[in-house]
Amino acid sequence: MNLPPLSQSFVLHFGEMGSRWGINRTVGQIYAVLYVNREALSADDIVEKLGVSRSNVSMGLKELQSWRLVRMEHHPGDRRDFFSAPEDVWQIFKTLAEERQRREVDPTLSMLRDALLEPAGGAEDAYAQERMRKMHELIEQITDWFAEVRKLSPDTLQSLMGLGSKVVKLLELKERVLGGRREGAGDAAAQSSTPAPKPGAAA
Repeated sequence: MNLPPLSQSFVLHFGEMGSRWGINRTVGQIYAVLYVNREALSADDIVEKLGVSRSNVSMGLKELQSWRLVRMEHHPGDRRDFFSAPEDVWQIFKTLAEERQRREVDPTLSMLRDALLEPAGGAEDAYAQERMRKMHELIEQITDWFAEVRKLSPDTLQSLMGLGSKVVKLLELKERVLGGRREGAGDAAAQSSTPAPKPGAAA
């Protein structure tokens, strides 16, 4: 690799992590080198920096474009294509999450919906279908939540993330308050159902 030591460590790590995330190691390295580079790079620039074949770079760039994780641009007087990674890390996160939802979550939801519409053929199928229903409800709830998050601006999203444990404490307080109300309502209902003593009955 033809990179400064710090950038090379970052690029090598992204290549290793990429293979764990289900993408080619070279694709991870290409994205990493574009992310840390100040200027847009051509395919030839990437070949020189990473020391990989031109065909691997071309395939890697196409893969990253399909994920909407790189931008292509042209420079005056130069016929080559140049590539760069978006500057805003929040936008990168949202784009990556959207693509993973489209590729992985949406097909799973579609399969679960179809399975829930099928009549259960017996007790085992009925049990399996109930388990699928719970999974469908959870995934759909998370998907709806993410759809709302995507509407937020990067600044608002960053502020929300910055709340951290404060949100958890607020939800815990809400649960305690609602739990106390439910217990109070239950006690009141029990008292109202107790028959009143008859006149003249011994105390």
